[in-house]
Amino acid sequence: MIPTNVIVHETSKVLELAYENGKNYRLPFEFLRVYSPSAEVRGHGPGQEVLQTGKREVAIVNLEPVGHYALKPTFSDGHDSGLYSWEYLHDLCEHQDELWNDYLQRLESAGANRDVPMVSPAKGCGH
Repeated sequence: MIPTNVIVHETSKVLELAYENGKNYRLPFEFLRVYSPSAEVRGHGPGQEVLQTGKREVAIVNLEPVGHYALKPTFSDGHDSGLYSWEYLHDLCEHQDELWNDYLQRLESAGANRDVPMVSPAKGCGH
């Protein structure tokens, strides 16, 4: 489902999506960042997801359309590799509450929080 309007609210740090059926959704930038569809966040398969922490204040500094199928945001932390398809964005809209609660539970389980980035060990490529 393709939105009829997309508005970036910089002050409130929310991406607003309006749909033809009259529904409007407001997705916080932090939510979009922690649920980025990029391999950096999702990994390359089940169990490889990387918990995103310290993203409460993240902003979208640029938002580009990608063809007629997606948006590519650039976040203030430098992350810009996620392509948010219209389908993926609508899925985030429809499941925002349960996804957010799942994220908060994963943070708590990891002993992490929304304000402080976790420091992960350096990853080498084996050379």
